Amino acid sequence: MEETIYIHKTLSSDKNAVKIIEPLIWDIKNSLSLTDERVYNILIAVTEAVNNAVCHGNKFDITKKVDFSIRVLDNEIIFVVIDEGSGFNPDKIPDPRDPKNLLREGGRGVFLIQQLSDEAVFSDNGRQLTMKFLINK
Repeated sequence: MEETIYIHKTLSSDKNAVKIIEPLIWDIKNSLSLTDERVYNILIAVTEAVNNAVCHGNKFDITKKVDFSIRVLDNEIIFVVIDEGSGFNPDKIPDPRDPKNLLREGGRGVFLIQQLSDEAVFSDNGRQLTMKFLINK
């Protein structure tokens, strides 16, 4: 597979970390001719992943960083988000569609990421998330 774009950023663990994401994704959209709907799905999933890394992973600890990368290969965009937190088991996140969870404040981020991406894989005890989005979908 040929890599056409590679971007790597180290993000701080504060609430403004997600601000860097949207311009990067719009730049990629323009170079790949993605549909607006596809871009919005990517934006929601990736923003949620970075926000989770900052809030839940690193717990806003400014001494911890979030490693963020974007790789564009032949027909896919791969986003990797890595935090320095203690990790979690994504299989233990309650299903937000379950009636007993409908009114819970949180718990929808992982579900959204899994629904909006073509593939979402957690590794390193939940500290690393790799999301893949097909370009020609």
